[in-house]
Amino acid sequence: MTTTPEAFTYKAVDRVSGAPMRGVLEAGSEAAVISKLRIQGLVPLEIKPVAKAGLHQELTFFGLHRRVKVKPLALFARQLSNLINAGLPLMRALVVLIEQTDDVAMRKALSAVQSDLESGAALSAAMAKQPTAFPPLMVSLVRVGEAGGFLADSLKMVADTYQADAELQDKLKAASSYPLVVLTIAVLAMIGMITFIVPVFESMFASLGSELPLPTQLLVATSHNMIWIGPLLVVSGIAFWIWWVRNRHTERVRSFVGPILLRMPIFGRVATKVAVSRFSRNLAMMLKAGVPLLQALDTVGLTANNWAVEKAILDVQNSVRDGRSFAGPLARSGVFPSMVAQMVAVGEESGTLPEMLASIADMYDAEVKAVTEQLASVLEPLLIVAVGLMIGSMVLALYLPIFGIYSELANQ
Repeated sequence: MTTTPEAFTYKAVDRVSGAPMRGVLEAGSEAAVISKLRIQGLVPLEIKPVAKAGLHQELTFFGLHRRVKVKPLALFARQLSNLINAGLPLMRALVVLIEQTDDVAMRKALSAVQSDLESGAALSAAMAKQPTAFPPLMVSLVRVGEAGGFLADSLKMVADTYQADAELQDKLKAASSYPLVVLTIAVLAMIGMITFIVPVFESMFASLGSELPLPTQLLVATSHNMIWIGPLLVVSGIAFWIWWVRNRHTERVRSFVGPILLRMPIFGRVATKVAVSRFSRNLAMMLKAGVPLLQALDTVGLTANNWAVEKAILDVQNSVRDGRSFAGPLARSGVFPSMVAQMVAVGEESGTLPEMLASIADMYDAEVKAVTEQLASVLEPLLIVAVGLMIGSMVLALYLPIFGIYSELANQ
């Protein structure tokens, strides 16, 4: 009978230096933890099972494991690179990082990697068994670094790339947070008016005895039905969110949503530039690390996060596999701008494709930063108009009966 691994926290001391050690290990029992610690040259002092509730519990929702975000990945890669360069053995470096990380998902993944390494697995193979923590791009570069004897340099390249990606994501979040907050406040204000203010006006309209205009009738009818409209909207929103989380990675949904995202007004341009930047930077990094072009394209395609971009990369793969041009399918894809295809063609002809791709990534990173900084100034007047129309139309509907009464009195 196989024992399900559990997480244990431990306190120990190094048998040679006497330095105190702490960390988390996964094992079938406390005895197995003690055995693992002794293999590492540690003397166990205290071993406790990790509590199954609280802040350190693995976060899941509807059976989905929480993925490790880009920032913790960049930090892990940089720290591991620095520790290896400092001369620490890989196992010892992992123990140090497990102790220091505050990210629950990352700590669990590193503990699993450590356990696999103790069983004799390579670092890349151990990381590949944790797909929610380590993306294919990172695993491929670690594998190349292991094979070529430059693991620390590969990890540094991963850290630099993910750091740039994290900075880009932060700028996009900052640019989109303002309109989302404004629209949320506007919707809440409308719900509040319909729920609490319209009934007050309705009692006043009833005392007037005149027939209400159509916009006012619709507003009053909506207010009457808010007792079931509100819960219906909440339940529908939750149901859609659950459906989206479960189906967003299916081919049917991705093939529908991906092209739409790239064609959206304003945000479509940003999404295209981000896709081009990510593709160029990741491919440049893999080529500089010595990964063959076809293998690099295959890995980069898995990290595109957009169906239309993945299809374009697949066309490029097929073209290169058949001995044809790299730049040709990019120009015909409808996703990558023509300038990107021209720069790639120059890189192909001159033998400087990795450097040219890195230049493309830097250029589009700068463009994304400039566009996101302009978004606030572009969206602010549009949001003001939209919110004004939403609230103003409701206020106008409420006051139409009063305007009608004043008009009748003026005509008498």
